[in-house]
Amino acid sequence: MTPDASAPAAAGMSAEEMLEPRSPQPPAAPAEPSPLSPSPLTPLKRGPSVQLDGLRAFYGSAEQVRGVDLEFPANQVTAIIGPSGCGKSTLVRCINRMHEEIPGARAEGRVLLDDLDVYDPSVDVIAVRRAIGMVFQKPNPFPTMSVFDNVASGLRLTSRGRGELQQKVESALRSAGLWEEVSGRLSEPGVGLSGGQQQRLCIARSLAVDPEVLLMDEPCSALDPIATLKIEELIEQLKRKVTIVIVTHNMQQAARVADRTAFMLSGELVEVGPTQEIFTNPGDPRTEEYVTGKFG
Repeated sequence: MTPDASAPAAAGMSAEEMLEPRSPQPPAAPAEPSPLSPSPLTPLKRGPSVQLDGLRAFYGSAEQVRGVDLEFPANQVTAIIGPSGCGKSTLVRCINRMHEEIPGARAEGRVLLDDLDVYDPSVDVIAVRRAIGMVFQKPNPFPTMSVFDNVASGLRLTSRGRGELQQKVESALRSAGLWEEVSGRLSEPGVGLSGGQQQRLCIARSLAVDPEVLLMDEPCSALDPIATLKIEELIEQLKRKVTIVIVTHNMQQAARVADRTAFMLSGELVEVGPTQEIFTNPGDPRTEEYVTGKFG
């Protein structure tokens, strides 16, 4: 990451190995997709991995996140689940250093973006938040701005020319699956869109500055089922370009969209693993009790 991370360089991708079969084999029948196993898509751009190393977060003297070690693999969706108040949202806000914006709040430990500690004193906080975008629980388009200006707001900080600005805005709206719906309404207020469209507008705003990681804090909790489905389909596409962390209370949603799932309880990480394993064969009885609805 550099002080200006508005367009972080894409890392190189490793070549796929080609294995020659020893003997002709009949074509295999296509496997039925499992709702607990999101289908893999070839990455278009390598996102970074994110590593939490002994992360602790405080509100004053109250410890909300208690020494969490957790990795978010590159170009995967990791869901964080757990009951209300367990520290999920606080943990996610520590990743892009938004937690420290709350008076009296602080964090300890390390957050590594690949090999870079985002809490290193030499790192520019603004650069961190450009590289690690965030989508909040409720859509929050800028109320006085048009659809176009909402997406362009971060780009204007880098003094781009009008032509490049238009191109980047269209690209971000297309990436968010919104261009076809709003291409004729770019000058209208962003708050005039539906709730699901507003959330995708906020995602487009984050994508416009080319983030490497996208944090999503219960992005569908205020949306209807149809809008939720569109966001989930979008998440599946976006992980081809970025690393995604999503906080959700919706067990079915975690099962549908996440490659890996982490379960938190009382500020601690209880268990993390492949989503199918967490939901069907968890290693900790507390995880089993939560995912089967016995508490939470």
